[in-house]
Amino acid sequence: MSNKITMSELRCPCCGETCIDDAFFARLNLAREIACVPFVINSGYRCEKHNKEIGSTSRNHVDGKAADIRATHGPSRGKILNGLYQAGFKRIGIGKTFIHADTMESVESCWLYV
Repeated sequence: MSNKITMSELRCPCCGETCIDDAFFARLNLAREIACVPFVINSGYRCEKHNKEIGSTSRNHVDGKAADIRATHGPSRGKILNGLYQAGFKRIGIGKTFIHADTMESVESCWLYV
């Protein structure tokens, strides 16, 4: 798949800022290439204010090292997960309508949002 994720897709919805870690951005685009399905970004970079407003205490989006990817269809969800793992993501959260991926910790972890 030739279309790369753009920085504009990862902008904070409240202020429009985009402070994305270069290595994270490259890995996310690699995962998309491997998956061969579109990555629709629900949430990328979050400024401190927006992160607090949505009730998050995590730093991964604030530090520009995380994205939530829309995933509502079983087969595409599997392709997204495969792409993320093959691209080297070691921290992945699975929600009902999205998949979270970040590069914040060196410890492998996979969790469910309930």
